[in-house]
Amino acid sequence: MAASVTAPAVAQPAAPAAEGPELISNGSFDSGTAPWWWTENTEGAVVDGRLCADIPGDLTNPWDAIVGHDDLPLTAGESYTLSYSASSTAPITVRTLAQMAADPWTAELSANDRLGAEPTTFEHVFTAGADHEAAQLVFQVGGSAEPTTFCLDDVSLRGGAEPPVYEPDTGSPVRVNQVGYLTHGPKSGTVVTDATTPLTWTVNAADGSEAASGTTTPEGVDPTSRQNVHTFDFSNVTEAGDGYTVTVDGQTSEPFSLGSDLYEPLRTDALAYFYHNRSGIEIDGDLVGEEYARPAGHVGVAPNQGDLSVPCQPGVCDYRLDVSGGWYDAGDHGKYVVNGGISVAQLMSSYERTLTVDGADGEPLGDGRLRVPEHGNGTPDILDEVRWQMDFLMRMQVPEGEPLAGMVHHKIHDRAWTGLPLLPHEDPQPRELHPASTAATLNVAATGAQCARLFEPYDADFAATCLDTARTAWAAAQANPEVYADPNDGVGGGAYSDGDVRDEFYWAAAELFTTTGDETFRQAILDSELHGDTDAVFPRGGISWGATSGLGALTLATVPNEMTDAQLDGVRDMVTEAADGFAADSDAMAYGLPYAPSGMNYVWGSNSQVLNNMVVLATAHDLTGESDYRDAVLRGMDYLLGRNPLNQSYVTGYGERDSKNQHHRFWANQLDASLPNPAPGSVAGGPNVSIDDPIAQDMLQGCAPAMCYVDHIESWATNEITINWNAPLAWIASYLDDLGTGDPSDPGDPGDPGDPEPAACEVTFSSNRWNGGFTSNVTVKNTGTSAVDGWELTWSYADGQRVTHHWNAQITQSGRDVTAKPVSWNRTLAPGASASFGFNGTVSGAAADPTEFSLNGGDCDTP
Repeated sequence: MAASVTAPAVAQPAAPAAEGPELISNGSFDSGTAPWWWTENTEGAVVDGRLCADIPGDLTNPWDAIVGHDDLPLTAGESYTLSYSASSTAPITVRTLAQMAADPWTAELSANDRLGAEPTTFEHVFTAGADHEAAQLVFQVGGSAEPTTFCLDDVSLRGGAEPPVYEPDTGSPVRVNQVGYLTHGPKSGTVVTDATTPLTWTVNAADGSEAASGTTTPEGVDPTSRQNVHTFDFSNVTEAGDGYTVTVDGQTSEPFSLGSDLYEPLRTDALAYFYHNRSGIEIDGDLVGEEYARPAGHVGVAPNQGDLSVPCQPGVCDYRLDVSGGWYDAGDHGKYVVNGGISVAQLMSSYERTLTVDGADGEPLGDGRLRVPEHGNGTPDILDEVRWQMDFLMRMQVPEGEPLAGMVHHKIHDRAWTGLPLLPHEDPQPRELHPASTAATLNVAATGAQCARLFEPYDADFAATCLDTARTAWAAAQANPEVYADPNDGVGGGAYSDGDVRDEFYWAAAELFTTTGDETFRQAILDSELHGDTDAVFPRGGISWGATSGLGALTLATVPNEMTDAQLDGVRDMVTEAADGFAADSDAMAYGLPYAPSGMNYVWGSNSQVLNNMVVLATAHDLTGESDYRDAVLRGMDYLLGRNPLNQSYVTGYGERDSKNQHHRFWANQLDASLPNPAPGSVAGGPNVSIDDPIAQDMLQGCAPAMCYVDHIESWATNEITINWNAPLAWIASYLDDLGTGDPSDPGDPGDPGDPEPAACEVTFSSNRWNGGFTSNVTVKNTGTSAVDGWELTWSYADGQRVTHHWNAQITQSGRDVTAKPVSWNRTLAPGASASFGFNGTVSGAAADPTEFSLNGGDCDTP
């Protein structure tokens, strides 16, 4: 969260009904310089009727040189117009703030205006959110490498302004995925229109030729945007190419591509986000581009005080810890265990998926493939990135011999909030460890266990350290189950408090059980109040740092472990039940996103909630092969990349209308032209109905849920970027890239067994029937002496039974003949091993279970 916020400059606000009195004294400087003031490193004087001040060069921050005016009364709810003329002999960006005159310097206006040699007039309208008896107007003019002379004139501040009405530029009313669509995947879009009857749509290739046409489907008023919309589907267009567009009623969409490799760059860019945001290491321009190169941050080189020996907040502890490394969480320079835990877990999960899912390609994550400096060490690059964070997380553990030993400090960040922009190596603030929490401790228990099993083949000693740390953390959390972060501990960094850690206990138990097989952890899973409760494990709003039980369930459902078949079926049923709900949400939404929170209450970071729901859907697709789950994932990506009410791609560098000004302290081009925009592959938080920051409050009052967003660097409530939002983006990009390179007739079809060998087998088949329908459960057992790698079970019905929905297997039916094939996790049947699956169906009249089965061409026994 920022220390100050910015209101937009307005070209011509409407004339106020009754202009208030002038609040600025001597704004034309006809009476000298009083009551204006300036910092000690400059001197102000009236030159040619303007106040001019010589500003030294090589100042680090904008606030290192200030010209200001005090004693300004502001009234809550009143709108004000500030105007002034200014110039600078060297190009600079001046930060103009109407703010409190004392700590915490809360700003009612914070504008960023670029100055040159010619005087320029600026005007800003803002509404005060609080009463101020004596606010101040300040012009922050430091931070330039060159010395400059700043001159100011005609300063005016008056009440009675008419607040400007913000109208977002949404471009074309025809909304599509601005990156594109997988060649053989579903393709759909949305158009905003007043029409209530179907309209003709046309897909045109880049040369203008017509590729397809059809008519739209009226959907009525979309509750997320409060606009009348139609949808259209052009899935029959399957020729790869760039520059496609869709035209509806004379309006044309942004261009897009059709292809199989659309998401390969996004996988790499989304993962590069983590290297960009590493703490304690120089960022190499050869890896990420010179505009993103920077010195190491928080390594104790002045003005940094560093992370190598950090004390606790006063009264918390009397020791210091080396908590160097790790990833900066978001726009600030803080490092938070609960945000870092879910982030590193999802990176590990993305890699682990390549070990457990047929068709998941681990090569793009391998050694020498990603933007990390550890190339050539024999370890997959994604695990090198994971290790940078895991080292930090384990350093946050309370040392032996200290009170709460084995617990984990919740966070480490600056003592006070810093302003924007500020590169990490220029941060002068003292750093402090904050108290330990049960939530943070369980995050380390969970990720340490996951780390142990993934690093075992590459560094057994590090794997052992991860597991020892995880076990210690679990024991400490068991002994201290209700140590919660203080919700009021939000100065200098976010509080991230969590008063319910049942989900963290569930997640940690699942990871520890999967790694160790220890019965203690199995029992902790089964004894959890959450176990078996789909809505509790997978909340409708999505997995998040404060709702982590779903991470544990996804691991149990996909990673080989020692749960019984019945227990595994129960976990996988939770995954598919949750995915059914998200798929239904996606299917019902005019913009296709798998996110429908209660009351359309889009939350802070709603895009990450969309992505985490997509992770559940993708996992369900991996498990079952059901195309409905896959299609909902693809529609979710369409939403994120432009098929949304704002026609906005929320991922930097992807799409014609992409977010470029996310809230970040060193990707801050909007504030300082010498700094870059966010790196490609950075996902914005997205619509947030709370509009918590003053930028959002000034611009978005009354916004429809999916339109509560503005691409402005100081709208931290809608436009922040964080590690725990980019992690599911990287996971999903990897999944989608695998889809594109899979079977073109069914992207992402897992576990195609090819031409399997005949096998000895035994089949148990049972059904529960009712009028017009049935549910069947099947278990197939390998009774032979060799493993079956890929299997195909076939049977025929003697009547009119039809399979409609299936789970834990891929099932197709042609007439009366039925074929069942494995999904990723049950592809191989060892001698004596079984696979169980089920399905629903319809029937007219009497029906009977089949009695003859064939496994890979070999006849099966039926007990």
